[in-house]
Amino acid sequence: MPKQFFTERDIDDLYARGVTSIETHDGIVLTDLARERCFRYGIAVRRVDPTQHKADLPQEEVVHRVKAAILARMGDSLDAVLLDAVVRRVVAAMWRA
Repeated sequence: MPKQFFTERDIDDLYARGVTSIETHDGIVLTDLARERCFRYGIAVRRVDPTQHKADLPQEEVVHRVKAAILARMGDSLDAVLLDAVVRRVVAAMWRA
């Protein structure tokens, strides 16, 4: 399977879209400049097990339910990327507490 490379331009684009974390594994390579940009922007770089599906994690269920409730109440007028970033940040903070 080919590796996916992230450059500093990719990180700039992700930051502009509101992404706050990147998950990496053996199939994902961050260039040195990309890592520096992550550090500068405060984007968390987390190593994950690619064999474990995200939906298997308990916090993913919480994220899904919260997003569904917000979308049901607010409709499609929200920016999906921003909503995802905010909900994930709140759930992650709650999970650590």
